[in-house]
Amino acid sequence: MIYPDFFDTIEIIKVKDPLSQVLGAFTLGEYEFSYLDVVRSAGHSCPTVAGAYIITNEALKVLYPNQRAVRGNIKVEFEESLEDGVAGVIGNVVSQITGATDKSGFKGLKGQFARHSLMYFNADINSSARFTRVDNGQSVDVTYNPEPVKPNPKMMQLMQRLGSGDVTDEELKEFGEMWQDRVKRIFQNIESVVETSEV
Repeated sequence: MIYPDFFDTIEIIKVKDPLSQVLGAFTLGEYEFSYLDVVRSAGHSCPTVAGAYIITNEALKVLYPNQRAVRGNIKVEFEESLEDGVAGVIGNVVSQITGATDKSGFKGLKGQFARHSLMYFNADINSSARFTRVDNGQSVDVTYNPEPVKPNPKMMQLMQRLGSGDVTDEELKEFGEMWQDRVKRIFQNIESVVETSEV
């Protein structure tokens, strides 16, 4: 499997999952998510997937300072409705890491470890997402805006030609490299694209 080198430089998100411990999947229920993990799951790397990873990581740092986040103990609310823009893509990444799902999620084991009804869309918030610890009610709002990190101007020209199928193999490769270069720069400039505030 060949992928951009910078994937391996991105901070890993460490979690503790009581359900996985009970079911014997991971010792002490401890495991990690990398950016490569979510890219494999999403099938691609883009500013949206990167943003979902970033906002989750930044929120969990606030909610669980200097410790592993507890997967399944986090409620997530989104300002957008599920049908709008890229809310569904972001929701899938956040769900993978936090365990939070809508009504379709895991219903629990003997009254414990439920993951359903922990993700909501069209919430009355003024941020991209709000993450809340279920155990103590602590919340953090996270706003993501990748606009400060501009794409290569040539990307738009190639994207138009991609739509018509009028690109060479070399141009297709160049487009992918420029696309991932922007994703890389977003990760290198997190302080410019994300804001967090405790609620």
